[in-house]
Amino acid sequence: MTYLQAFIIAIIEGITEFLPVSSTGHMILASSLMDIKDKAFADTFEIVIQLGAILSVLVLYYKRFLVGIDIYLKLFVAFLPTAVVGLLAYKTIKAHLFNPYVVSVSLIVGGVILILLDKWSAQKESVYETTSDISFIDALKIGAIQCFSMIPGVSRSAATIFGGVFAGFNRKQAAEFSFLLAIPTMFVASAKDLYENKDAITQSNMMLLIFGSVIAFIVALIAVKAFVQYLTKHGFKMFGYYRIIIGLVFLAYALFTGLQLHA
Repeated sequence: MTYLQAFIIAIIEGITEFLPVSSTGHMILASSLMDIKDKAFADTFEIVIQLGAILSVLVLYYKRFLVGIDIYLKLFVAFLPTAVVGLLAYKTIKAHLFNPYVVSVSLIVGGVILILLDKWSAQKESVYETTSDISFIDALKIGAIQCFSMIPGVSRSAATIFGGVFAGFNRKQAAEFSFLLAIPTMFVASAKDLYENKDAITQSNMMLLIFGSVIAFIVALIAVKAFVQYLTKHGFKMFGYYRIIIGLVFLAYALFTGLQLHA
């Protein structure tokens, strides 16, 4: 992987990590299009640089973690289903589903769901005053729905936002809880992947990881603020249309060119 390729993928990660469009799916498609040869390191790079994006949430929402232990407990409960399913099935999912075809179909199906969610949530009032007020049962529901995001192209953000609206949040609260839940989820996933592939990481590769993480952090800072403002005014439908269009384009491209599975 070159620094230019790392730069492009990191920008994609920073923009898409917190949008309901699947950052993993976009990075898999980008890696396939750029024909990155070192697939094992590319997979690790795509996961580890998410730490940079996650740090942007800590910077923007640090006050939420200073009001008491309650939010920590609820995020832990929401994280548990993903931890269990990830421990049991993530290797199998990564080995068989991380390819442009699965990503494309997931983007299309998820796009349709987002358009329907936009209509359903348009006038929805929150049953909670703040994100910290969510019940432990509803936090667990969101965590269970987040498990579907292990399928590349589904989008962790889309799954948890859908779960948040389903659990009683309005659009903005659902997005903010999704941001907060990303911290334990992606930190553990990145740390686990980095540990399992530590032998394949050289000093040169480590510099690429640091470089990519910094770029993802800077871009994500901008993207998170812009997303909340856009979501409050316009909802989810444009993200749904975008997912359908890009999913169809990449599916057609993959089928037409015989694009190799990225696994």
